[in-house]
Amino acid sequence: MIAPNQRGYCAGARPSGVDAYTTDELVGDVIGLLDALGLTSAHIVGHDWGAAVAWMLAATFPDRVRTLTAVSVPHLAAYGWALREDSDQQKRASYIDVFRQKGKAEHLLLENDAERLRAMFGTDVPPNLVDEHVQALSEPAAMTAALNWYRAMDADLGNLGSVRVPTTFVWSSGDMAIGRAGADRCGEFVEAPYRFVELDGVSHWIPEVAPEALADAIIAQASVDVR
Repeated sequence: MIAPNQRGYCAGARPSGVDAYTTDELVGDVIGLLDALGLTSAHIVGHDWGAAVAWMLAATFPDRVRTLTAVSVPHLAAYGWALREDSDQQKRASYIDVFRQKGKAEHLLLENDAERLRAMFGTDVPPNLVDEHVQALSEPAAMTAALNWYRAMDADLGNLGSVRVPTTFVWSSGDMAIGRAGADRCGEFVEAPYRFVELDGVSHWIPEVAPEALADAIIAQASVDVR
């Protein structure tokens, strides 16, 4: 298993400038990693922005993806539809406008010992894991790098083509950021064997809160690889 930090989340891979976090760059990182490891393809798993990158990778480089397990964030066309048409999803995504405000968002999230950032994790994520996330994002320029993912995004993400690789989508009904509307439409944009796993009552932070259920979904998807 290979579990790298994504762009911006460690000092050795933290370019400056919003343009360094465009979707082409993010997908290119995964292709570069596969090439560096001599892997022609892999079982790809991603959560939140990692899921968004995984969807883009699977849609644009399907030959490099044996199976896909996307966690929390549905296919970007389904999510884009929900943002346009579903008032509940629009409310849930209101934080994105704040995150795109240069300078202000960094201050809001990190002031008072990252009080607002800590609150985003809720009460079910173990405090030691919250501390790890906060420590990483409190490093010089780290928060700006993380927020540049949001600042570089554009409307084209919602026009992503269908995915044609075996796919599992894991969503939790307690997710404060991703509502049911987009989750239910996700399968419409997968033209391959598809499985929707719903975790009842679990928060957005599936890897931290429900690691065993997530591992089961990942293993189940990889075990039925038909490619």
